[in-house]
Amino acid sequence: MPPGILSGMTKPMDEEWCVLASLLPNEWEELARETGAMRRARGEVTSPEVLLRLLLLHVATGLSLKQAVARARVQGLASLTDVALLKRLRSSEGWLRELSRRMFESSRFLSANWPLISGRRLRAVDATTVEEPGATGTSWRVHYSIGLPDLRCDFYELTNVKGGETYKRFPVKKGDIVLGDRGYCHREGVADVLDADGDVIVRLNSTSFPLLRPKGDAPFDMLRHLRTLVDCRPKEWRVAFEAKKKLYKGRLCAVRKSIVAAEAAKKKILQRSAKKKEHQPRAETLELAEYIFVLTTLDTDISLGVVLELYRARWQIELCFKRLKSLLALGHLPKRSDESARAWIQGKLLTVLLIEALVDKARLFSPWGYDLSTA
Repeated sequence: MPPGILSGMTKPMDEEWCVLASLLPNEWEELARETGAMRRARGEVTSPEVLLRLLLLHVATGLSLKQAVARARVQGLASLTDVALLKRLRSSEGWLRELSRRMFESSRFLSANWPLISGRRLRAVDATTVEEPGATGTSWRVHYSIGLPDLRCDFYELTNVKGGETYKRFPVKKGDIVLGDRGYCHREGVADVLDADGDVIVRLNSTSFPLLRPKGDAPFDMLRHLRTLVDCRPKEWRVAFEAKKKLYKGRLCAVRKSIVAAEAAKKKILQRSAKKKEHQPRAETLELAEYIFVLTTLDTDISLGVVLELYRARWQIELCFKRLKSLLALGHLPKRSDESARAWIQGKLLTVLLIEALVDKARLFSPWGYDLSTA
């Protein structure tokens, strides 16, 4: 190799970082200073770039704090202690949140007509299990709430793996609209949200959440009503449900699936039944798979279209949540303080958005492997 040729070469890690950095929002380095993550360069952390690479070593890869600082030392990135990295993570919560928010705004997940209701806070809730690697093999379940569309983690709770999904875990403020999947469709939990002057939009689980007619005097025949749906025109019906020895009001909002989507849903039910070696699904269960039906407790001044659009918005970022849950399940969750745990979750969110941006960008990658505009 001719003398001096190494000086013109870039380490693979640096090349990869150039591609990754090109996906970050404009002025991402200035944001580190504005949010207090990088007030001044101290010790080995000499720049926002070094700080973010350190944080992603820990958050995105699932390495423990000790493993992350060891890897950073070997790579020549920085030399610091695990305690110092934890302090850096705590102080970076605002920065990671702002980076996530800006990336989300420019992503395919945020629709231009995202419905916002004046004075109401939108929150998506979910949960996942974290299997910590190592000799202990500790398992946790992280229950978290994320504001939409700003992606702010406003609440989290750690339980053992037996801690179930329920709205009852989340503190609710007056006016909150809480979006959830079928795992949160429990009468007691929905009643708790209503008692706190909030509302829900939740994918209905027809077997575990029996509906009543508006006056509560008889069961609501859901399938009979769903059969009246024509083409792609949605409909809604007033319903009620009983919880805590009280009667609560709601609306069932539904739309018929396309033929392709309905057949795919039925196939999934049959495959799941066969895998579990259960009895053949009931005909009613397969017929219900032809529809999307959502329970909301919002007043009728919020139109049917807005309710379904809000649910669609939650569903639209379901891929983001699925990716987030797979990443949350990877790594050592900081448990010493709320601040560090929230920062860890915000870092995972940022990782999800970087992955999605990288996937989109990869479709148009050039033969040389990067965009010349970032070179």
